[in-house]
Amino acid sequence: SYGNVDMRLQENKAVNLKIASSKITGIIIKPGETFSLWKLVGRCTAKKGYKEGLIVLNGTTGEEIGGGLCQLSNLILWMILHTDMKITEHFHHDQIDMFPDYKRVIPFGTGTSIMYNYLDYKFKNTSDITYQLIIYTNDEYLCGELRCDKRPNYKYHISAENVFFSKEDDGNVYRNGNVYIFKSLKNIDFV
Repeated sequence: SYGNVDMRLQENKAVNLKIASSKITGIIIKPGETFSLWKLVGRCTAKKGYKEGLIVLNGTTGEEIGGGLCQLSNLILWMILHTDMKITEHFHHDQIDMFPDYKRVIPFGTGTSIMYNYLDYKFKNTSDITYQLIIYTNDEYLCGELRCDKRPNYKYHISAENVFFSKEDDGNVYRNGNVYIFKSLKNIDFV
């Protein structure tokens, strides 16, 4: 849950994530192919079972059919950041961060914003590896796996450094910091 967000919107988001995940899970991304979230998911409508969920638009929150799917694009982005694939379309949430800093695991600035037919999340497989996305929900979580047909050459680690807040001359408070992606040739353990 997010602070004082209506739990109905959170429960509806879980429904939306389950429907959208079923459109993506199992997709194969071969070398040279491009993944587009909206090409696979399509327009979210009540007729397709989507419900009103939380959205962020112009720095404020609201409700919309299919709301909450940014969590899906966030998960996929996080997995893709751990590969040699190239992100070709990516947008940030403007002026708002829905996730609390307390116990933050994913660095600020690694989220995505999506809006059907306007803001997509896309990446291109620029490697020589064929990948498969597995996305599903359970009673509590949105889950994901990124499978591949051969062992990648690198292991990735993502971190945020030099993070601080500053109050600027315009009176606004800004979050500052750097997000780094480190890759190494260390042995990679596969399950």
